[in-house]
Amino acid sequence: MKKLFILALSILLSSCLKDDPLSKPFTSYIPVEINDGLLISTPQEQGIDPDILKDVYTQIHSDENLWSLRSMLVFKNGALVAESYMKADIYRTQPQMIWSCTKQVMGILAGIAVEEGVISSIDDPMADYLDNIEDKYPDKAGITIRQLLTMHSGIDYNNDGVGGQTDQVLRQIPEELTSFVLSRPIRADQGSSFWYNDGDPQLVASLIQETTGMPTDQWADEVFFSKIGASNYHWVRYKDGTTLGGYGIETTPRELGKIALCVADSGRYNNVQVVPTQWIAEMTSPQAETEADYDFGFYWWQEAQREIHFMWGHGGQFAFVVPAESLVVVMTSIPNTQGKYQILADEVLPVLDLIIEACQ
Repeated sequence: MKKLFILALSILLSSCLKDDPLSKPFTSYIPVEINDGLLISTPQEQGIDPDILKDVYTQIHSDENLWSLRSMLVFKNGALVAESYMKADIYRTQPQMIWSCTKQVMGILAGIAVEEGVISSIDDPMADYLDNIEDKYPDKAGITIRQLLTMHSGIDYNNDGVGGQTDQVLRQIPEELTSFVLSRPIRADQGSSFWYNDGDPQLVASLIQETTGMPTDQWADEVFFSKIGASNYHWVRYKDGTTLGGYGIETTPRELGKIALCVADSGRYNNVQVVPTQWIAEMTSPQAETEADYDFGFYWWQEAQREIHFMWGHGGQFAFVVPAESLVVVMTSIPNTQGKYQILADEVLPVLDLIIEACQ
């Protein structure tokens, strides 16, 4: 309960953070060896222009429009070639909330669940995996796992505002998390429209937990995190013991990079297949029509013009995968509920473009 209270408190306090010094001066992007399993290299060795990269880092350290940016890491050909922490070097190893990047982890776990036989097919109704839905929530019984993975359940779950359902969860008001999501009314026909929300991935986390017989975060450590060498993280559970699915992972930019590196290498990590290759291809391809500026796969965002896919969490948490350049760029930020202070994808994609240019 204490962890979830801290989640809510961090949102309330974040609006005051603009009074702090914006960023420390840029000094170096040379990665530090901390024996966390990452391969360390240099921009020159991996074909990146070091002068352009230095200019990019200098720019983001001084750009007041990106004042809340906390870190930027560049990986090329699977190696960490640059990193810098705009607020304090402690964020190299101190886990912080990555918010909705948790959803992209849930997308990965869904593919492993299919491979492991935890889920027979994503076209199965979730009622095959969650008990008593037909009796208690007959209007939800036909919702498929695919519809949950593409935000097409039709459930009226709202992330925003003090009156939204996510706010109630952060304040620990519902007694039982899964039934709280399922008890919400239907806003649209199942499969008919895209509605970005925390409820759909929560139901995926819940059904994995019920089917495996263990908390989803514990199962995830066995089948995924331990296999990519990611250990510096914590995944929050609700007060009833249910692993949060729409947000809830605290980790470091380096560990976030490991997740993106696995996806960038078609589900492999250190030459070991961790996630099925075909699933990675489907997960990072458009699977649903949205009204957003970006395409949406199985919880992963895509930008068609740049041919990239990415993780995206509240306030400016990103992990961009650029397949054409074997490039991964991680950015993390101080989360902030005030719209004018949030870092959105549109604001950091020009930075990504400069890094891509440095690779050519």
